[in-house]
Amino acid sequence: NLPYKISADELYDIFGKYGTVRQIRKGNAEGTKGTSFVVYDDIYDAKNALDHLSGFNVAGRYLVVLYYDPVKAQRKKELQEKLKNEQEGKK
Repeated sequence: NLPYKISADELYDIFGKYGTVRQIRKGNAEGTKGTSFVVYDDIYDAKNALDHLSGFNVAGRYLVVLYYDPVKAQRKKELQEKLKNEQEGKK
């Protein structure tokens, strides 16, 4: 739920208040604009950021902060591939 024009420096300013940020990856593709992955050095810093930034207002948009769930991401990817294959089979 990030503003599309937010800079990496602004993201580091926001998320860096809660601990050492190792990496921020901003979504640039059509389906990922307005999203970012923020990686902290310490899990407790990530928890602190999640607790404080969920619902935080950034340029009129409210942040939705979640932990990355690799199992959920894999299921979503598999479902997308299945739907794509089904659509290609109908052509």
